[in-house]
Amino acid sequence: MLGIIRTCLYCIFGLFSLVLFGLTAARLHYTTHLPPGDPLNNGKNFYDPIVAELLFSSLFGMIWAVYAVVTIHHMREDRWIFSFASEILVLSILFILYLVGAAIATSIWGDLSFCHQFRPCRILTVMVAFAWMSWIVLLGSLIASVFAAIANAAFFSPFHGRWNPRESTYSDRRTSVGNA
Repeated sequence: MLGIIRTCLYCIFGLFSLVLFGLTAARLHYTTHLPPGDPLNNGKNFYDPIVAELLFSSLFGMIWAVYAVVTIHHMREDRWIFSFASEILVLSILFILYLVGAAIATSIWGDLSFCHQFRPCRILTVMVAFAWMSWIVLLGSLIASVFAAIANAAFFSPFHGRWNPRESTYSDRRTSVGNA
């Protein structure tokens, strides 16, 4: 049951990261290609560093979500990132990236209700919202993974959660089914 919950959380996180990626790409395109006469920054092209950070975070988040879903669903056991401990480490890094990005974006663009008639303001508002929603789903994933690892004493077991020492690639006690 916990595997299904974790897979669903990763799918939701992947979708939120995809939306955030699109929104940050749209914002970067707009600010680096300002139309003539645009009042923003006196019409001079620029980019917001926090938007670039959110773009990187969302790209990293999408890649991780796909990797995690495939690993959990297909019971993969890769050498580098296969245990609950490594999953918790990656989730912690993403957690910090999204928290910093969402917090700084909120401090800059917290209340844009005065300019919602303009598309760039709406994009910023939705971008901040998806950064926070992604962070919340990451928090849920991190808690679920920590609980699964603690409950099963499985910090160094494969994070797909269905570990069987006889079938595991990395078990010292690997035996065939006939020898068991």
